[in-house]
Amino acid sequence: ARWGGYEGLGEVEKCGQKSGRVRDVPRHLVGLHLGSSMGKGVVALGGTILVDTNEGKFCATSCHEMGQLQKEHKGTIHDVNRSGVRATCNDCHVPHEYVPNYLAKLGLFSDFWGHYVTHSIDTKEKFEAKRYQLAKRVWTYMKENDSRECRHCHVTAKMDPDKQTDKAKARHEKARIEGLTCVECHFSIAHSEPNGPGPQELFGPKGAQD
Repeated sequence: ARWGGYEGLGEVEKCGQKSGRVRDVPRHLVGLHLGSSMGKGVVALGGTILVDTNEGKFCATSCHEMGQLQKEHKGTIHDVNRSGVRATCNDCHVPHEYVPNYLAKLGLFSDFWGHYVTHSIDTKEKFEAKRYQLAKRVWTYMKENDSRECRHCHVTAKMDPDKQTDKAKARHEKARIEGLTCVECHFSIAHSEPNGPGPQELFGPKGAQD
C-alpha cells in the first residue's frame, strides 16, 4: 500500500509510453516518399532549365558565338516594329510544342561540343566561313517542318487580305498554289544574308534535282 501511489504512477507512465509510441514505418513507404521527392525535384529542375534556356538572353550570352547574331538581330523587324511584338532567338529557332521542344533541347549537346571541345565557330572569321553552311542547315530544317516556328505566330488563316498589298496577295496565292513554305520567300530577316543560293534556288525544281 505504501508503494501504491508510485506503482500507479508507473502504470500511467507505461500506458503513456504504449499509447504514444510511433509505429515503425515500412521501408518501402520511406523509399517511395524519397523517390517521389527526388522525382519532383528533377522535374522542377528540368522545367527551370527548359524555361531559362528558352530566353533570348541565354542564347546571346551563354555562347559567345551568338554575339554576332544578336547584333544583327537588333533593329530588324523582329526586334523593333510598330506593334512592339518581338521575336527573339527561341521564337524562331526552338519548337514551341512539348515533344519537339524536348528533342531540340537534347540536340544542344552538339552545340556544347562545338563550343567547349572543337571551337568550330569561336571567332568571327570561323563563323563567317561557315555562315552559309549554318544558314542552309536552318533553311532545310524549316523547309522540312513547313516553317513550323514561323506559323506559331503567323497564322495563314488569320491573315487579312484586305490589309495586304496587291503584290503580297499575289505572292501568297502563288506560294499556296506551288506549295511553298514561309522560309522559301522570307529568309535572312533577322540576320545577314550569306553568299550562296537561297531557299528557292535550293528547294525549287532545279535545286531538288541537284
